Amino acid sequence: MGLSRKLIGIDFHAWDGIYQGSRSHLLGIYRAAIQLAPEFDFIFFLHDTEGLLRDFPEFDRPNVRLVKVKQWPSFLRLSLQLPWLSFQHRLDLLHMQYRVPLWFRGEAACTIHDVLNESHPQFFSWAFNQFSRLAAAYSVRKCKTLLTVSQYSRQELADRHGVALSRIGVTYNGVDPHRFFPATDTLASDTQLLQRLNLTSGQYVLTVGRLEPRKNQANLIRAWGALPQPAPPLVVVGQRHFSFQDIYAAQSEVGRPVMFLHDVGDHELPVLMRHAKLFAYPAYAEGFGMPIIEALASGVPVVTSNTTAMPEIAGTHAILVDPTQVASIQGGLAAGLALSGAEKETVIAAGLAQAAAFNWDSSAGVLIDRFRLALQHR
Repeated sequence: MGLSRKLIGIDFHAWDGIYQGSRSHLLGIYRAAIQLAPEFDFIFFLHDTEGLLRDFPEFDRPNVRLVKVKQWPSFLRLSLQLPWLSFQHRLDLLHMQYRVPLWFRGEAACTIHDVLNESHPQFFSWAFNQFSRLAAAYSVRKCKTLLTVSQYSRQELADRHGVALSRIGVTYNGVDPHRFFPATDTLASDTQLLQRLNLTSGQYVLTVGRLEPRKNQANLIRAWGALPQPAPPLVVVGQRHFSFQDIYAAQSEVGRPVMFLHDVGDHELPVLMRHAKLFAYPAYAEGFGMPIIEALASGVPVVTSNTTAMPEIAGTHAILVDPTQVASIQGGLAAGLALSGAEKETVIAAGLAQAAAFNWDSSAGVLIDRFRLALQHR
């Protein structure tokens, strides 16, 4: 890597963690960005470098270096590891998610996906709320380059931290059409997965998200349990996070079995998406809600909440419900399951068009433009 080239460092530790929105965001936007900006050299800091190259060979490029680092606790990673790596590699810019290191003295960019801990503190611990609020305030002061993932989150960040909207770029989450697409001719691998799980294509309701109160799986289960019988089975995909016991308690209330899948791989999730009859996502609050566009791109009708960023992402043909009211969610499920014929085709076509508006190339273009602007002043 030539000394005259700009070096962009990326905290990529999310790759080493559980499947979640920030991990998908980093993968999607940088798979596009490293091709859009050949004049930059990108250095990714993560532990499982071999796994990244195995699953995403696009990162094997001349302007990319993967640096294997130890998995440190968050505080040590932010306070010691990343500042040292930035100094060691003489970075021109370090890109972080949610927060920047406290003692970092270089050029930093930060993607703050949301400030839900401030708008909806009841869904987070007191300690997390305080830490996240202070971290966001510091990141806003420290970074010339601020990014977020929706217009809703942009406005919230501006209002709550006194930031001019012009300072905040929007790098929407995207959807990979090679992974998420409608089910037409059933692939052999799709059939094998569905058979293993004892599911029938087009005959189940799906939801995806970490098992935690904010995702509202408990009310979804109650609403599904109140549907007239027989109703399609409910499949809940997500890893246990915190207070997930309430979700299992909801299943006990309805007295009907729910299929919980806690360990779904990157290649299995699209299969479950495209073969669902209906996708339900009645979360209480989201800064974006990536599963929504993944379901839309899969040609599946969507029921989601009428709050925060979800109407912005879902578009006009999704069925919007009040996440606080079980009856509202039940009504949305019933309406979605009743779709048929031309009405269903219209909803699916509109969903596909909505999903197509969210693509990683466009978001990567915003990211790179903001990086170029920041580096012009160095």
